[in-house]
Amino acid sequence: MCLKASSSLLSLTILLGVSSIVSAVNINRALEKYPEFSTMTELFNKTELTPIINKRQTITLLALSNDAIGSISGRPEDELKNILMNHVVLDFYDGLKLKAIKDKSTMLTTLYQSTGLGQQQNGFLKCSKTNGKIFFGSAVKGAPQTAEYITTVFRNPFNLSIVQISMPIVAPGLGDPVKVPPPPPMSSPPAPSPKEAADTPAPGPAEEEGYADSPPGAAPETSPASAPETAPESAPSEDGSPAPAPENAGKKKMAAADEAEPPTSGSNTGLSFGAILVLSFVVIFAGF
Repeated sequence: MCLKASSSLLSLTILLGVSSIVSAVNINRALEKYPEFSTMTELFNKTELTPIINKRQTITLLALSNDAIGSISGRPEDELKNILMNHVVLDFYDGLKLKAIKDKSTMLTTLYQSTGLGQQQNGFLKCSKTNGKIFFGSAVKGAPQTAEYITTVFRNPFNLSIVQISMPIVAPGLGDPVKVPPPPPMSSPPAPSPKEAADTPAPGPAEEEGYADSPPGAAPETSPASAPETAPESAPSEDGSPAPAPENAGKKKMAAADEAEPPTSGSNTGLSFGAILVLSFVVIFAGF
C-alpha cells in the first residue's frame, strides 16, 4: 500500500510539474512572432519584468506597437517599469470576452497593484464601451479612457492573451499623461493627370486682356458676321418677292413667247380692207 501511495503521489507531482511548465506564461516567446511589438519586448527585458510576468499563470497583456510605445520609451527606468506593469492585467480577456462586457465599465487588476504600491486605485484599470468601441484607462477618478482596443494579437485560452491598444496608459501618480494623438488627416482629392491638364486649353493673351479691359457687367462685343463671298446679281423686287434668277427669267420669256398665238388670216384680211377704205376716201376728197 505504501509503495502504491508513494508512486501515485510521485506521478501526481510530476503531472502537476509538467502542467505548470506547459501552462506557464512565456511573454518573450509569444511576442517574438510579432516584430511590430519588439520595442515592448526590449523594455520588458530592460526593466527586468520578463521573469516576473512569466511567473504568472494567467495574464492579459495590453500590447503597444513600436510607434505607440515611443512616447514613453525614453522615461526613467523606474517610472517606465511602473507604467509597463499597469499594462499587465491579472486575468484573461480576449476580443470575445471584451465585446461581451454589458456593464458601462469593468474594473481590471494589474501587475502594479500586486506590488502593494498602488494608491487611489492607480493599480486598477477601467474597461468601458462607448458607441460600440472598447476603451481602457486608469481607474483613478477623473482619469481619461482614451486607449482604444484595436485587435486580439495572440490568445492561449485562460492562460495568455495579447490585445493591442492604441496608446499607453499612464495612471495619475505614475508619470505625466500621454497626449491623445490627433486624428489622421483627411485625404485630399487626387490631382488631375498630366494628360488631362494638357488637354484643357489655357486662355490666350487676347482673351485675358479682353476680360481685364472690359468693365464689370459690360456685355462682350460681338464681331460683325462675315459677308458672303458672292452677292446676288439682282436686288429684290419692291413687292417683297425675290427677283428671279437670270436663267429662270429667260425660261419664263421663252414660255411667254410660246404661249402667244400667231396672227390669223382673218385679222390680216381686216387690215387690208381698212387700207382700201382709207385710200378710197382720199381719192374722193381729192376729186372734190
